[in-house]
Amino acid sequence: MARPAAVAVIDIGKSNAKVAVIARGTRAALSVRTSANATLPGPPYPHYDVERLWTWMLASLKAAAAEAEIEAISVTTHGACFALMAGDELALPLLDYEHDISAIDPAYNRLRGRFSETLSPSLPAGLNAGRQIFWQQASYPGEFRRVDAILPYPQYWAFRLSGAKATEVTSLGSHTDLWSPAGGTWSALAESRGWAGRFPRMAKAWDEIGTLLPAIAAATGLPPHCRVLAGIHDSNASLFRHLVSRPLPFSVLSSGTWMIVFAAGGAIDGLDENRDCLANVDAFGRAVPSARFMAGREYETIAGGVAEPDETSLRRVVAERIMALPCFAQGTGPYGRGAGRWTHAAGRLTAGERAAAAVLYAALTSETCLGLAGAQGPVIVEGPFARNRAYLAALAQRLGQPVLARGDPTGTTDGAALLADGPGAATPPAEVNPVAPLAIDISEYGAAWLAAAEAGTV
Repeated sequence: MARPAAVAVIDIGKSNAKVAVIARGTRAALSVRTSANATLPGPPYPHYDVERLWTWMLASLKAAAAEAEIEAISVTTHGACFALMAGDELALPLLDYEHDISAIDPAYNRLRGRFSETLSPSLPAGLNAGRQIFWQQASYPGEFRRVDAILPYPQYWAFRLSGAKATEVTSLGSHTDLWSPAGGTWSALAESRGWAGRFPRMAKAWDEIGTLLPAIAAATGLPPHCRVLAGIHDSNASLFRHLVSRPLPFSVLSSGTWMIVFAAGGAIDGLDENRDCLANVDAFGRAVPSARFMAGREYETIAGGVAEPDETSLRRVVAERIMALPCFAQGTGPYGRGAGRWTHAAGRLTAGERAAAAVLYAALTSETCLGLAGAQGPVIVEGPFARNRAYLAALAQRLGQPVLARGDPTGTTDGAALLADGPGAATPPAEVNPVAPLAIDISEYGAAWLAAAEAGTV
């Protein structure tokens, strides 16, 4: 019996990684293997454990080779990570973007471009990749002098698989300070620092940059002619599958550790740099107005590990206006300047009540982000929050427009797999019914929450 033709998707998130085998044609997930993603404390600084990931990745690809005829490998990763290469090796470890590098902020802020040029807000720690590179250059000048190529994270893994170096625009356009989305050109910062010239050739996310290195093919049992695609930023992978199948405008809420709001078909002229708004760049090179907050991490902090509230807890929280107010991931999101706080003593709340407050917090912050991004049309929620019924229902009530939940875990994976079919990979979207609005009236609660969040006081 012939094995099915498939694409292997390598999906590296901030907290977890997976290798999924996706059947060509049906797009069914034939297998998914996962691993926790680890950060090493140093030396010389907190950095991603890429060698452990590499060992796991090769083992997963070997298992995939026994299951299907792998015709292509597509890599998708989180943003704010760039590999500084010296030949075929890393000149410096891959910096964890949560590491505090604020000591160089005064010097860096004098050099970074205006928001009107980069549409990239100033973010804490290393969330602006330009700040990371500046810090590494200033802190490790000897090692940095050896850097002859800078690779976005998806293209780093594509290089390790194929030996070919490339650059792709979705990672460049993800709040890096390195790109001018409106013009589709390098930023003045990237040019003036000499970094732009160290990036390899530009490729489209679906381009074949090479085939597997012979040693990788031998180690995994994958065919030597297996195509290695350039790869894509993870939230843009989620967006890609809708761009090739839906008319504009629409919005995608790509959820996980972060909630990234993409207002596809919207205008970029109303973005507020002080509220974690930015323009992402889609796989076609177009600027997409966006806003974001650390939804997954904040939800976990507020809810204390409870996935979803019961109706009784929701009713009590709404009736008594029990609120978690932003921000529980300080420095991020539309309310990043506030300090997370409760209107009631959190220690006296039940687990269900904490989860109810977390649901409403996430829905109301999502509403704010959609407004800031100028979202129009239906709203498609992907990732873990697409399986939280209370969140979806609360969001639908607040928005008064169709909210569609893609509860399958393959939003990013499916989009990355579609790259193997190129830009013409149009397929009709899976039909899902709009979410029914929450039966509990949260209009007064929402108004009070938004007023308190905006004012920073209860």
